[in-house]
Amino acid sequence: MALFQRSTGTGAAPLQGVDVVLADLDGVVYRGPLAVPHAVERLNAAAARGLRVGYITNNASRTDEDVAAHLRELGLDTRADDVVTSPQAAVHLLREHLEPGGLVLVVGGDGLVDELTKAGYRITRSADDRPDAVVQGFAPDVNWLALAEASYALARDIPWIATNQDWTIPRERGIAPGNGTLVSAVHTAVQKLPLVAGKPETPLFETAVERFGAASPLMIGDRLDTDIRGARRAGIRSALVLTGVDHAKQLIAAGPDDRPDYILDDLRGLEQPYPNVVVEHPAAEVVDARVGGERCVLEGISLRIKSKGRDELDLLRAACAAIWNSDKLIYALEIPERLYRQGEAAR
Repeated sequence: MALFQRSTGTGAAPLQGVDVVLADLDGVVYRGPLAVPHAVERLNAAAARGLRVGYITNNASRTDEDVAAHLRELGLDTRADDVVTSPQAAVHLLREHLEPGGLVLVVGGDGLVDELTKAGYRITRSADDRPDAVVQGFAPDVNWLALAEASYALARDIPWIATNQDWTIPRERGIAPGNGTLVSAVHTAVQKLPLVAGKPETPLFETAVERFGAASPLMIGDRLDTDIRGARRAGIRSALVLTGVDHAKQLIAAGPDDRPDYILDDLRGLEQPYPNVVVEHPAAEVVDARVGGERCVLEGISLRIKSKGRDELDLLRAACAAIWNSDKLIYALEIPERLYRQGEAAR
């Protein structure tokens, strides 16, 4: 992994050696209807270099064509088959439990209805129709009535599939409740857990790798617990951009399954040489990490900044390297407050 190279200076850019870029959408390419700064031009530049750019999303509220149309409006040359959605993964999972032709109660939007219909399933919104399964995905207009219908239907022993369990979703006005929050409401009512189709489970990544013929893909995401964890489970290198949900605080506390290969301010970092990280253990209970001109030393339970801290991003990278190379538990550490600020301005 890039964060543990033991040489000085700068290494290869994150895109070097990559044949397919897999980009999350919310928080990476756009927030609500608006493009994330620098995202469109950098993804277009990657495509101009001959890289295939695909988009994988847990958002189930729109069809793949609707997503592609939105991306085209932002300035990206995107077709429907460039978009891999959690409803597509949910349909794949549903086939293991219910034959096409079955009746499915849908909680969600057009993206979910479209994929289920194309797969040959019948759709209902009422538990009174005694559906054969419940499939739940995010849509901005999902309300209490829809959640109640799902709860009534799940009083019977039928399959329940959630497209994803993202707790939050970035919007143009800030961070809002995501599908995981809505799924949790139904879970509280029925005391059951759903099967989950989307990230961090691997079907979305496997579908994307197969569809795009990827040999050396790079996943770009803004969430550690979905984008990065899912990429690691699928054996794909990953980059976290600080333009969406997760920032310095989450990175510093990230467990081994949630640690990206690259930490970037935004997508401009994809083509910039990535600084190598030097990690040393000069004494017991001491981890010394250097990135560029920045240095952090973990001594016992105290993380100390040993440089002038002029490059906030490299400082964060150094702090993560020191902590990630120790056996200390994050809640027991003393962390300088300034380290938590990196990326917050991007919200």
